[in-house]
Amino acid sequence: MLKKVAIYSKDNNTRTRDAVQKLVSEFCRRGIEVRIYQKPGDIVVTGMHYLVRPFTSFESVTDLPDMILSVGGDGTFLETVLKVKDYGIPVAGVNTGRMGFLANIPNEEIGNSVDQLCKNDYEIIERSLLEITKPEGLFGEESPSALNEITIQKSLLSMIIIHVYVNGVFLNTYWADGLIVSTATGSTAYNLSAGGPILSPEDESIVISPISPHNLTIRPIVLSGKSELRMVMEGRTEECLATCDFRFRKIPLSEEIHIIQGKPKLKTVMLNGRDFYSTLRNRLMWGADKRN
Repeated sequence: MLKKVAIYSKDNNTRTRDAVQKLVSEFCRRGIEVRIYQKPGDIVVTGMHYLVRPFTSFESVTDLPDMILSVGGDGTFLETVLKVKDYGIPVAGVNTGRMGFLANIPNEEIGNSVDQLCKNDYEIIERSLLEITKPEGLFGEESPSALNEITIQKSLLSMIIIHVYVNGVFLNTYWADGLIVSTATGSTAYNLSAGGPILSPEDESIVISPISPHNLTIRPIVLSGKSELRMVMEGRTEECLATCDFRFRKIPLSEEIHIIQGKPKLKTVMLNGRDFYSTLRNRLMWGADKRN
């Protein structure tokens, strides 16, 4: 039973502001405490109810919420993940963006969705994360974990050469614009655009998909989630680009990149009556026929 929720949003557009206001109203009407993530320049919620209080970080919250709602698009959801992944708090996504694979609660159905959340009419789906273990401190104080994907890409025009080892065993040398190392969650993101396979979100596998490979016989491969990956790079330049969801850094080609499946898993909320496959059909318009 929900007693306390938190709301995170980074956008200040009208659609997102209205969604936050609606969520606050719906939860307060049911007597549920609401914590709103705020900092200078963030959304300002007018008419603050006595059940509503702001917070600036989860470290400052003495009593953690039962659930956090990410309001925005999938990008906002990814940022929310970094703030809560170590606390075991389930994340629900309210979509005020475009695609909405992760933020799968429609903005237009907030009232009914809050009813379902309050009645525990939902399922918790645990999703695997990826983590860069080497180089250490690649993103400074920010986490090197990714819910969608980690990529290694060329930094200039020339392609990059990447030697990949799985659990110490040589897999392949890729001549390409880069590699995408994806979770099941990220299989519908960059991996999908590069022709990689789609996995259901609870799958623990790791997918490696090349970006514009020089050798056209190279294809994506699905590996066990227990795999430890080591990437050794070569090229005509001195640097390559490493990304971790929405974060990126240039690193010397002399550096190795090591990737493992992170722990713990992320808990996400799927309302009953919704499922990954219906979201997939709707977003990719499977079965749509312009003659209908």
